[in-house]
Amino acid sequence: MADPVWRLRSAGAADADALALVASASFLETYAGSLDGADMVAHCLANNTREKFAAWASDPQSAVTLAEAVPGYAPLGYTVLTSVDLPIEPREGDIELRRIYTMGRLHGTGAGPALMAQALSDAARLGKDRVVLGVWGENHRAQRFYERQGFTVIGTRQFKVGSVVHDDLVYARGV
Repeated sequence: MADPVWRLRSAGAADADALALVASASFLETYAGSLDGADMVAHCLANNTREKFAAWASDPQSAVTLAEAVPGYAPLGYTVLTSVDLPIEPREGDIELRRIYTMGRLHGTGAGPALMAQALSDAARLGKDRVVLGVWGENHRAQRFYERQGFTVIGTRQFKVGSVVHDDLVYARGV
């Protein structure tokens, strides 16, 4: 069996710079050519701040996981599991998988399913029984991934990137 090319670990506030960096890099890599470049840059600058990641990583009702390259431990992916901010009627046991991204070099290595498994485990540890998430309606690759992971569509939302409003799907699954 080959040596692993990544590892997962719980992230803390001290990891905020690494999280902000991989968040912007993975967002740009995922959506370049699909969304307007200036809108993507504006979105990353507003939403991928070290302060935002430090707050999530410090919140006892949230869980942040970092995927790192082996060797060297450069950040290559992450998840953020936190309070629900979706246009659904949240149930008491809901938590939102606000972010799950990996850099392309991790695609096909099992890192995505491992990040999802860790998020589901963290949700259970936090006393939650359902994970909800939003995904761009045009991101068919992500939709297939979520469906393979047992998620089903429960609604829709509109999500603004830069100056453009996009239609998203809202998914859910039990823990």
